[in-house]
Amino acid sequence: MTALRIMMVGDLVLDEPQPDRFFDDARAVLKTADLLIGHVEVPHTTRGRESVGDVPAPASDPANLAALKNAGFHLVSLAGNHVHDRGAEGIADTIATLKSHGVAATGAGASLAEARKPAIIEKNGRRIALLSYNCVGPKQGWAGPSQSGCAYVRIVSHYEMEAANPGGPPEAFTFPTPDSLEAMQADIEAAKRSTDIVVVSLHKGLVHQPAKLAMYERPVARAAIDAGADIVFGHHAHILKGVEVWRGKPIFHGLGNFVTVTRALNIEGNDSPARRAWAIKRREVFGFEPLADHPLYPFHPDARNAMIAVCDVDGAGGVRAGFIPCWMQPSAAPRPLKRDAKGEEVAGYVEAISQKAGLKTRFAWDGDRVVFDEAPRA
Repeated sequence: MTALRIMMVGDLVLDEPQPDRFFDDARAVLKTADLLIGHVEVPHTTRGRESVGDVPAPASDPANLAALKNAGFHLVSLAGNHVHDRGAEGIADTIATLKSHGVAATGAGASLAEARKPAIIEKNGRRIALLSYNCVGPKQGWAGPSQSGCAYVRIVSHYEMEAANPGGPPEAFTFPTPDSLEAMQADIEAAKRSTDIVVVSLHKGLVHQPAKLAMYERPVARAAIDAGADIVFGHHAHILKGVEVWRGKPIFHGLGNFVTVTRALNIEGNDSPARRAWAIKRREVFGFEPLADHPLYPFHPDARNAMIAVCDVDGAGGVRAGFIPCWMQPSAAPRPLKRDAKGEEVAGYVEAISQKAGLKTRFAWDGDRVVFDEAPRA
């Protein structure tokens, strides 16, 4: 079999007119992928009512999804905490519009069975499956036997008091429920039987917090690989997380943002009371101020570090993992970097957060991308 280059990016929020412009600096790099995958964060619809259960994101114009086709995307994941923000209509319209542009989607649908169905595509003589799961809730957005929503892995949180300090900051313990984890693994095993490569997309992680991984993240990602996944990538945290290799397969714990343009998280000019209140609260909760010169990118300053994941799959199915460092410009357009001072800075950031999270990963440059594998054990 011929080699295959798979590229992946994190959250995509196309909430501004003429979204093609945000891909312009990265377009040439993205077009070098044999297969390009991303995560669509919000519904693209003009129908439906805003849902309850979480602070809803505004729906985006369905016409904006054409920018994904123009940028070269083949597959997208949808399972996340905002996909149901306009209910069943929003999910149906998003999937239909993506399909009209030749972009296959997975992770959401009119029922749980539909949401768990992989998106499958053939490239370079290989059949590749993408599966997508939401690990963060809210439950109101989860699909059921006859209920529209997303596929999910249910995570249970337990909090313990630290020291003799009632009311103080607790220690958090998080676990996947066995039935939902086993359901994910069954999907992966089934997909592996009928395809050559399985990619799993997980909406997971602690938002706006550099480096730190919640207790459930590594076990869920590793369980996906144990079931047959060849590549696992995460998103949701809106900031990069570390990378590691498990049993020879790469895990990108959080690809952060890519084209994630929105005014919904700004305080000034926000016409939604609920979203404005959350914009104020999240600065207090997470302890950061968005950069004043990034009006369409109201995220943690560290979220200017970005990446394009690159996985080269050889003829025998081996995966060589790496990434192209990117930098988020004030326009909110990601700019791929070469091995220059800024590229070294972003690569160093990824290595530092991986080490801080306790991931045993070794990094090296290969041309203008960074490759990584499992570090030798002491």
